[in-house]
Formats: sequence, C-alpha cells, structure tokens
Amino acid sequence: MRRRDTTGPRSAPALGRRVFLAGGLAAAGTALAGCGPADTVLSGRQPLRQWNLFTGGDGARMVEMHAAYRKAHPGIDFQPSTFQWGNPYYTKFAMGAAGGRAFDIATLHVSRLRGLGVGTLISPVPTDLLAEHGITRDTVFPNIWDKCTIDGELYAVPLDTHLVVTYYNRPVCEQAGVLDSDGQLVEIRDENHFFDVCAAVKEVTGQYGVVTDTTHAWRPFWSLYRQLGGEMTLDGELGIDDDKALRALDFLRRLSEEGLAPKASDGAATPANFQNGIAGLMLSGNWELPTLKDAGMDFGMRPFPGVYGEELGQGDSHCFVLPVRREPDDDAVAAAVEYAAWMLKHSITWAGGGHIPAYMPTTESQEYADLQPQSDYRHAAEDVQFDPQAWFSGSAAQLQADAGAIFTGVHTGAVTPEAALDRFKRTAQDLIDTPSPV
Repeated sequence: MRRRDTTGPRSAPALGRRVFLAGGLAAAGTALAGCGPADTVLSGRQPLRQWNLFTGGDGARMVEMHAAYRKAHPGIDFQPSTFQWGNPYYTKFAMGAAGGRAFDIATLHVSRLRGLGVGTLISPVPTDLLAEHGITRDTVFPNIWDKCTIDGELYAVPLDTHLVVTYYNRPVCEQAGVLDSDGQLVEIRDENHFFDVCAAVKEVTGQYGVVTDTTHAWRPFWSLYRQLGGEMTLDGELGIDDDKALRALDFLRRLSEEGLAPKASDGAATPANFQNGIAGLMLSGNWELPTLKDAGMDFGMRPFPGVYGEELGQGDSHCFVLPVRREPDDDAVAAAVEYAAWMLKHSITWAGGGHIPAYMPTTESQEYADLQPQSDYRHAAEDVQFDPQAWFSGSAAQLQADAGAIFTGVHTGAVTPEAALDRFKRTAQDLIDTPSPV
C-alpha cells in the first residue's frame, strides 16, 4: 500500500485511489473496530473503519445507508462500529484517536471539534480530494462549512443540521384558530403573540398550550438569547449579557408559571405529552419527527418561534472527521473521503429522520421538497445557532448538562431567573478555569 505525508503538498491521485473508486463495500452487519482481517489483505479490499454514535431511529437510517454503500462498493471492507451516544462515545473517540489505530473516519458533532483535539487528534480534510467527489463550499450550507473550518483548514465534512423547532398538532391548532390560510401554524410576531397562541391552544386541549423538555432547558434558552442578540464568550472571563439572559429565562418561567406548559417534562415525556394531546405545540429537536410519524399523528413543523425577532433555533451538525495518523496512509484517507462524499450525496435517506441535509443539491431537490413536514423548516439550517465555543461546550458537553440542571428550576419555580443566572455564571466560570483534558 502506498503511503505519503497527507499534511504536506498533495500529489496527483494514486493508483490505489483509482482502484478504490471502482470498488465498493462488503458484508452486512456492524464490525468491531480494529485492523483489517487477513482475508481483507489477501482479497485486496481496502479496509475502512468507521465509528459513529447513532442508535434508535438515526441508527436504523445509518444502517440503511451503510447497506446501500456496501452494495455500491464491493471493493471496500467496510467495518462500522456504533457506540453509546454522548460522553461514552466522546471518551471512546478521544482514547481511540490518541491511540492512532482505532478508525479511519468517525462521526462527531461540529460543536465538539475544538474540544476534541483539532490538529492533535483530528486531521484536516484534504479539500482537493473532497472536491474531486463534488463536495465543496458551494455544495454545502456555507454557514455549516465555515463552522467546520478552523484557522483556514477544513476539519470536518458536515452531514446535516439538527436544531430545535416548533411542532404543532394540526387538528388542535385548527380548532384553536392559529393556522394560516395554508394550514400551517401562524408565524409568531413577538413574545405576547406567542403567549396568546399558547393560550388559544390550551383552551382546546384543556391542559397546556405547549410542552418543552425542561431538563434540557439550554436549547430554548440559547435560542431566545440569540434572538435577543446575546453573545457569550467562554475564554478567560465569562462574557454574557445579563439583561438578555434574564429576559430569556423569564420567558421560560412565564410558560410554566402561567400554566401554559408543564413545570416538569423530561426528554422521554415531552414527545409523549405532545402525542397524547396534553399540549398542541412542542418545542423540541427535529429528531423527534420519526416517533410522531410512526404514531400516525397529524402534525406540522416550522422553525423555532421568532419570539424576539428572527426564527433562530439552537442546533448543531453531525459531521465526519479524519484521525491524525501515526503513519500517513494515502489509500485509507482516499477511502474515508470518498465515503463521506457518498454519504452526503445520498443523504435524502438521512432526511427521513428529520435532520436537514448539509448537501444543498439534496435539500434543493424535488425529492426533498416532497418530504413533509421536513421541507417546511429547511431554511432554518441557514440560521442554526451553535453553542458558544469552548472545550466544555456543545452537544453532550458539560455546559449543556450544567445549564439544564440549573435552568430546570426556573420551570419548576424552585429558583428565580436571577438566582439561576447567578448560579450559571459561577458554574460557567469554573469550567473556563478548568484546563482542557485534550
């Protein structure tokens, strides 16, 4: 197998890559990570070890896409491994990447790039090679591509955007008179309008107007704070706009205190409450879509409500990254980059789970336009609000966990917005003062 230094000037495509492009995948199933077996070497197939954190509905769609990839690539010995979502996966990723022999390509959240060793554990993506497969900044949502770019180097290939959106029970909202002439939920004009809509919906359900995951209150908080123009810096001294943060937290307090939303609703109970008709609106991630579809609900979706201006919603992006290698391997990098490009080009399957594909030819296709209600919130990807940058920030990171634990008390009434903000600021500063473990 030919090897070269992938960090220096890149030479013309190698024979190994051309042979690889003519090939495809091997047997079905999920393989354990590790070096390719002996029959791989004897057969001449290129090994490709992939790590991901997709279970549940996302996992089922990933398996479906991988099955199609195998069928199209019989010359590749594809070995995917799925690990538990969240900190277990990211701990495994850091240990595996540090070892230098765990995977050829892995899935991450874009928000975790800086905290997981950009340049030390994660290698830049060769954009010239990626462009050979038709993936450039012009084919991907530019804001997502730019988020994957650090110090002028592309460190990840974005697969999607996922973010908090608004779900609405169509029959309930029709009865409440809050649908527009096209049968979609009316666009929220301001804070008072949102509370009026929730009150109208509550009149129909007899219980609540809206339900939101009170244990993950960071997501709506960050959405509202960003709509207000709030900035947050997590370097040296915490930078936060107290007035805007208090206004966002007071919004959460009002929802529960005025009886428009449950004071407590965790991740599992929230879609169940919405599905059971306890509330006619739900503020949650677009990843809940398959559950509601499977339940046969008549529902619609639109971006997170523009309570304080634009419909900005907190979110993230799943992406593919390459490890820093102890020994540069041109053929392994070529296989990994082609795999990432193939997944982007076939991401209409991924869109079925609610995520917005990052590959614009997919989201601009008629096939995607026919996906309902996914296509109704496509434009939200252009304005997704990523978490503030820090090694402890992002999906499944400590900042989200700590903020959720603190802000849930605002919903229950256990703490005031002022007390919650003070506690959050102390906690965030403690995290800032803690050195990164990577």
